[in-house]
Amino acid sequence: MPPPRTGDTRVVLDGTALRVGALARLADGTALPAVPDGALDRARRSWLAAQRLAAAGRLYGRGTGVGAHRSVAVDADDEAGHGLRLLRSHAGGAGALLPARQVRAMLAVRANQLLAGGSGIHPSFVQALTEALRLGVHPAVNEYGGLGTGDLTALAQTGLTLIGERPWLGDPSQGLPAPVTLRPGDALALLSSNALALGQAALACHDLDVLLRATHAVAALSLAAVSGSLQAYAAPVHALRPYPGPARAAAEVRRLLGADDTGTGPDPGRRIQDPYGFRAFPQVHGCALDAASALRGIVETEVNCPSENPLISLDGTAAHHHGGFFAARPGLALDGLNLAVLQTAQLSVARLTALGREDLTGLPAFLASGPASSSGTMILEYTANSALAELRACAVPASSGHAVLSHGLEEAASFASQAARQALRAVDAYGTVLACELVVAVRALRLLPEPPPIRALAVAAEVLPSGTDDRPLTADVTAAAELLPVLAEL
Repeated sequence: MPPPRTGDTRVVLDGTALRVGALARLADGTALPAVPDGALDRARRSWLAAQRLAAAGRLYGRGTGVGAHRSVAVDADDEAGHGLRLLRSHAGGAGALLPARQVRAMLAVRANQLLAGGSGIHPSFVQALTEALRLGVHPAVNEYGGLGTGDLTALAQTGLTLIGERPWLGDPSQGLPAPVTLRPGDALALLSSNALALGQAALACHDLDVLLRATHAVAALSLAAVSGSLQAYAAPVHALRPYPGPARAAAEVRRLLGADDTGTGPDPGRRIQDPYGFRAFPQVHGCALDAASALRGIVETEVNCPSENPLISLDGTAAHHHGGFFAARPGLALDGLNLAVLQTAQLSVARLTALGREDLTGLPAFLASGPASSSGTMILEYTANSALAELRACAVPASSGHAVLSHGLEEAASFASQAARQALRAVDAYGTVLACELVVAVRALRLLPEPPPIRALAVAAEVLPSGTDDRPLTADVTAAAELLPVLAEL
């Protein structure tokens, strides 16, 4: 991915204020990192503090081995060699190479964490990480290796690339970062982080936010297509349970359909009560909104604090050995979001099915035209349910996993790494589900004698094909998927 041209947006990496949206821009290559002098000075002071502490006594991973070898001493004259062996031995990832976007997110997270102070790493590593982002190159990182207790394999592969032992991927025409000199203590300081899982979680959070906002428009179109009741969206209903997500979902649908706070709009609705896909939408979708908000807060906390073990105090008085790298909270939050997205996706499929029913829409079955045997949009139920099956697989809680490693010293894992990968797959699957619903909802509204004057319909109708003859609908779904970010901004 080529770096942005001069004049594009800068994202400040200072170890304290990196946000999910800014991280996504760095990952996408639409922004360049900027490191304030004060933040780099903080990293330098952390390195000097580690030097003083190491001179006074052994530090884990520097004067000792790691894991089950924590009590094995490293000779003072072998600390640099020990660090190199540590990188080489831990660069054992496997599986497919990760997309550049995910690896760039990892680089940004790791640089920002190191700028928070506490790692004891030499500042040249921070400079090399940010330079890679500027130049649009990234290390080759394999998918498998992390368990939510530190992305050891991914960061070891990164470390070997930074010191020049492994090649950079991407377009080298803009140049490559200069190889970094590995000093005593640098290896474990670089490895001690969940930067990859956090970067993936941030991207999933960012991308799901777009889809969750687009869902308001898609659900509103489906509700209008069946002439559904807006009573279930009335503000007094949601004031009784003051959860922010459901209230927001209901308010967005009211706004998009031109209804007031009481749920009174241009169309009074045909039925006193609608199926759950319409009636329970605020409650179910609201859970996904709240879960996404919770994950965002956790990710933004984690990427803006030191994660290293040992944690070096800036004044050089202490090195704290701890378990802060155990990513229990991100893992649980990711599992919660994956489950919540599954729930709202199930309602999307239910609405899609409802739109094909004559008794609910007053339109031909499956919104078909032509001979009575025409299939219309029938196949999109299958496509949507296929994507829903993938979402269901992604929603199996990764946190329920268990592992015992390193001679039993590490007898648990958070599996946040797995939950983050599941969330990224959920993004794609949920987008497909929504796109299928959007295609069917727009067709249903077009078939009405007088389609309602809904802005979301006007926007979608300009893009989606208008024919109702039996034909392949793949292009329709693809166009609808590309339209979702536009609907998210309405």
